Amino acid sequence: MLIDTYGRVATDLRVSLTDRCNLRCTYCMPEEGLQWLAKPDLLTDDEIVRLIDLAVTHLGIEEVRFTGGEPLLRPGLVGIVERVAALEPRPQMSITTNGIGLKRTAAALKQAGLDRVNVSLDTLRPDVFKTLTRRNRHQDVLDGLQAASEAGLTPVKVNSVLMPGLNADEAPDLLAWALEHAYELRFIEQMPLDAQHGWKREGMVTAQDILASLRTRFELTEEGAGERGSAPAERWLVDGGPQRVGVIASVTRPFCAACDRTRLTADGQIRTCLFATEETDLRALLRSDASDEEIAELWRKAMWGKKAGAGLDDPSFVQPDRPMSAIGG
Repeated sequence: MLIDTYGRVATDLRVSLTDRCNLRCTYCMPEEGLQWLAKPDLLTDDEIVRLIDLAVTHLGIEEVRFTGGEPLLRPGLVGIVERVAALEPRPQMSITTNGIGLKRTAAALKQAGLDRVNVSLDTLRPDVFKTLTRRNRHQDVLDGLQAASEAGLTPVKVNSVLMPGLNADEAPDLLAWALEHAYELRFIEQMPLDAQHGWKREGMVTAQDILASLRTRFELTEEGAGERGSAPAERWLVDGGPQRVGVIASVTRPFCAACDRTRLTADGQIRTCLFATEETDLRALLRSDASDEEIAELWRKAMWGKKAGAGLDDPSFVQPDRPMSAIGG
């Protein structure tokens, strides 16, 4: 079991498969990209599967989410999913992706055992997409979403970040589009995880802003707290349901007290929080022929020291040195 001093138990493992990405989103990394990890620093497919196996069989992990960077850029992704699907007990598996490669991979991922996908899409306007991502790939994302739905990787969840002066007015249009296609839309407050450290709280589109915008067109009924559990998104029934919309308010309504996550970076570091400034190195232990129990014990110690919260509302908050592409969402 992965328990911390506040009684929280981690059952959800986020696994970053690569730090690389084929977009250059303005809220994540600079246009020229970043200094990518050297290949020897990355965990191998076998190492990733071993650590997931250990987490499931020794530490109580029940759900695995593959992230990046862009996880579809990992050459061995389908094989990793297939091997994790064969574990006993079998964890639930999902992936967070920008969707560009889904058209060609969705069917294979479903056959390998993937359960569902989360796709990042911030706008319905191709010109705004190009401004936000610095790439002209909007139609590829739409095609990927359709392929995921047709493959049965459902519920297909769409994650959107709204930014002032770019797409802040699109909340109602995005929701109408998601309802039409039976996608579950979740708005995410922009978080301080950009490599340029350009994030400013006062320039953020907040959960309150998003809900006010949505209510100009839709009737929203908040779900009860019991429905949310440890999920990061607060959810509302749209026009009486059954379809829903979610808002992940990491900055203005932090949900740290219910956090059930542990994170493994692409280079084998354990992070107890997305905003942590410290990491625990499992790769070195893994490559020194340590036993599963030795690795599990180090993982337990890392999680035992997890802080009470991210501290985003603290004026002294220190932004992590690693951008989101290197940590995994």
